[in-house]
Amino acid sequence: MALLLRNNGAILLLMFNIFLVFTGIGLVIPIMPTYMTELNIDGKTVGMLVAAFSLTQLICSPFAGRLSDRMGRKKIIIAGMIVFALSEWLFGAANSPVLLFAARMLGGIGAALIMPAVMAYTADVTTNEERARGMGFINAAITTGFIIGPGIGGFIAEFGIRVPFYSAAIAGGIAAIVTLIMLPESTAKQEAPTVLGTKKQQNLVTQLLRSFREPYFLSLIIVFVLSFGLANYETVFGLFVDHKFGFTPKDIAMIITFGSIAGAVIQATIFGWILNRFGEKRVITLSLLTAGICILLTLFVHKYWLIFLVTFLVFLSIDILRPAIGTQLSKLAKDQQGYVAGLNSAYTSLGNIAGPLVAGYLFDININYPYISASVVLILCFVLAMRAGRAWAATEAASRS
Repeated sequence: MALLLRNNGAILLLMFNIFLVFTGIGLVIPIMPTYMTELNIDGKTVGMLVAAFSLTQLICSPFAGRLSDRMGRKKIIIAGMIVFALSEWLFGAANSPVLLFAARMLGGIGAALIMPAVMAYTADVTTNEERARGMGFINAAITTGFIIGPGIGGFIAEFGIRVPFYSAAIAGGIAAIVTLIMLPESTAKQEAPTVLGTKKQQNLVTQLLRSFREPYFLSLIIVFVLSFGLANYETVFGLFVDHKFGFTPKDIAMIITFGSIAGAVIQATIFGWILNRFGEKRVITLSLLTAGICILLTLFVHKYWLIFLVTFLVFLSIDILRPAIGTQLSKLAKDQQGYVAGLNSAYTSLGNIAGPLVAGYLFDININYPYISASVVLILCFVLAMRAGRAWAATEAASRS
């Protein structure tokens, strides 16, 4: 609690800001089918909208991080919140695909400004001993935003399909004003670790090319394939259940929220025990197999409770899988933690860009094809993980010897 209240509650304020951003990102999931009908857009356009956000964030994040070093964290955080508020307002007001793309790209710029500045600020105001705890608070806010964003979007949409976005825009503007008044500027510590850990700072392309020669490259490929398959599935989830079962935004929100909450509870309670008891390889492979099979089963179930059950299992598997592969990568990284974390993020972003593009294209051909594709990709990823398991075991054995 002392850490949260220090510097006029700086960490609390950062948590609130990042929570708002990721809640805003999730708002669109249950509402997109209605937008699709209102604006007469196809699945390919929806996939491009999702990919546009991830691509813009990926491109802008390195520049935004350097800006926060030169101009100060506070200014960049405030700028990011203003851009976020504008993007939400524009998405709510949009009456054409062009404006939707502009809104999503603005959102990607806002997230790129906020994320590195918030992480750097947290590192600035915490000691080495407190840093992991501080980052844990920020990640908890991110996870919570992801969890309740679709739920909030689905329920507020009962008052009007555009109300959630206007509400998020107002909240973002208020957060920017509160940040301007209350958040003190941080002072970077000399001992703060660099973004790339022990590696010399490199641009994104160089990092990706170097990763081919690293012992954890197969794990990074799994990260990409996993992100591709999951983004493929998540992009069209709302569209699929809307077109096939006539689900409302509220129905979609309930399924996503319930599954995500269950995953968060497991992460906060027994996730560590699960990894220690069964090991990363078993948890990763079982989660991949479960997600792949359940996505395929979605094509064959028709009753609401069965749809709810298989979708719940998919989202639960996803919420267990992501931290499990992250934990495995951190063990393989050894003294390159920051560098590998950056590569993990880059490969995730690449999957998040490619997955929606493919999903949207396949959806226009046949609404079942994205789920078939996602299932096949995740099962292939399961095979890769089984193969990588031997490499993981050899690496861990070498590190112990």
